[in-house]
Amino acid sequence: MMASFGHGTRRHPRTRGRTGSRSGPDSATLGIIGLICAVAGFFVLGIVLGPVAIVCGWLAMGRSWAGPRPVPALVAVVLGAIDTLLAIIFLAGATTPGYGMF
Repeated sequence: MMASFGHGTRRHPRTRGRTGSRSGPDSATLGIIGLICAVAGFFVLGIVLGPVAIVCGWLAMGRSWAGPRPVPALVAVVLGAIDTLLAIIFLAGATTPGYGMF
């Protein structure tokens, strides 16, 4: 057994497992990643990066709309939704016959 050699996880109180708190650097990091994906989605791959930004922002907000929300996470959700909507409009305009978007 590997645990019998004194390498238990309970002896290190600073390390968090998978059920660690959501208010640490994880939520800030996810908010920033979502914000970067949302901004990049305006230039390339908006149909992919838009939903990624929405999911990252939502996870950074703690999977709820109530309570205080970190600003990068909220901006990531809003810009991700705009990215996705613009990409869908662009793809719908590109598939119709004609020269323009409409």
